[in-house]
Amino acid sequence: MATPHSIAFHTLGCKLNFSETSTIRQQFESGGYTVVPFEREADIYVVNTCSVTDFADRKCRNIARKAKRNNPHAKIIMMGCYAQLKPEEISQMEGVDLVIGAKDKFRLLEVVNGMVGLEDQSMLNVSVGDIDEVNTFESAYSFGDRTRSFLKVQDGCDYKCTFCTIPQARGKSRSDTIDNILAKARMLGQKGTKEIVLTGVNIGDFGNGTEVIEGVRPKKEDLFIDLIKALDEVEDVDRFRISSIEPNLCNDEIIEFVANSHRFAPHFHMPLQSGSNVILAQMKRRYRRELYADRVSRIKALMPHACIGVDVIVGFPGETDDHFLETYDFVKSLDVTYLHVFTYSERDNTPAATMGGAIDMHVRRKRNEMLRDLSKLKKTKFYQSHGSKIQNVLFEQENKGGYMYGFSDNYLRVKTPFQESLSNTLIEKLTASVCNGEYELVLD
Repeated sequence: MATPHSIAFHTLGCKLNFSETSTIRQQFESGGYTVVPFEREADIYVVNTCSVTDFADRKCRNIARKAKRNNPHAKIIMMGCYAQLKPEEISQMEGVDLVIGAKDKFRLLEVVNGMVGLEDQSMLNVSVGDIDEVNTFESAYSFGDRTRSFLKVQDGCDYKCTFCTIPQARGKSRSDTIDNILAKARMLGQKGTKEIVLTGVNIGDFGNGTEVIEGVRPKKEDLFIDLIKALDEVEDVDRFRISSIEPNLCNDEIIEFVANSHRFAPHFHMPLQSGSNVILAQMKRRYRRELYADRVSRIKALMPHACIGVDVIVGFPGETDDHFLETYDFVKSLDVTYLHVFTYSERDNTPAATMGGAIDMHVRRKRNEMLRDLSKLKKTKFYQSHGSKIQNVLFEQENKGGYMYGFSDNYLRVKTPFQESLSNTLIEKLTASVCNGEYELVLD
């Protein structure tokens, strides 16, 4: 096909998806395409899909409709996790021209340029292979989209959580090499990136190679602690942040290193999922609530100012009122900062989907609301506890209604009237006051 003039991208889901979209966008820019905002008219629209929630189908349909309204003659491409899991379902969506899975998404530029029949409205292309064929690591990072850069260091997962489809969507755990990651970090720093967020599916499991010999991967040569120690010496970057880490992999060595590091932010996001050991066992999580509480206590003992985020799932099959109250009371007792609350949804081809004891949806929503309210209280308390003690704020570049925003090293959100001179600038010490008792701080 003739190279079109413009292409637009839309990302659903996590920081990992965002890093991959950004890398693919950069490939298209280098290939002669003009990248435009998704809200504008384009010749091609690319949607990087997510499979975490049960709204994936609805979101994809809505986005496809919006793209068609922008340009009725545009070609629409769906890629990513949901595309890998449900290619036939997506292929039935009105307006979708190409569905591409995990194996070929980093070949999207080549695939698009090589498609002979894309101009034919009746031609639908599906390029989705078996996830077992996805056994190599593809590097990705975001740049130019935001002040911070999301750097992919790991992909896939070997865990068998009963509610999760990520292993089916992304394959086995595999990692980049430390040398490659260091080179990317230095390059991003030299281009002006002040903060890099390390992303992946299960980054604490860093170190799995990609070479498989007779069905067996070699033993890990490097661990996550080795990676962060090496990155801490990269002088081109002011700050690194760990996106999320499993509590069973967030060991004392990692916590102690972050507490004493030069560049790693005192910010941990650890998925809990449930505060009931009964439910954790049914989820096949690799820890119990006692270990989680120990990890929080250890972090706070060494870094009292640290921010700790928590993922929780409500409404898992068999979760009684007592199980939920266990979770509620447990989270309430923890010195954590905020919650990401997910309402359980049945996912095809997962053990949890066939378990008995399904929870009524209105009960799931009520439990979600209760934990969200608890999260607001936790977050307000955390902000109020800091008062004017704000350290190392990196301001974003965007002007939002005359204001600009930034984040401290421990993830306090700071708001101030927009000043161009502060864009992508790291301010070491600030005096600020809490705004409305929650969510953000306003500079004095």
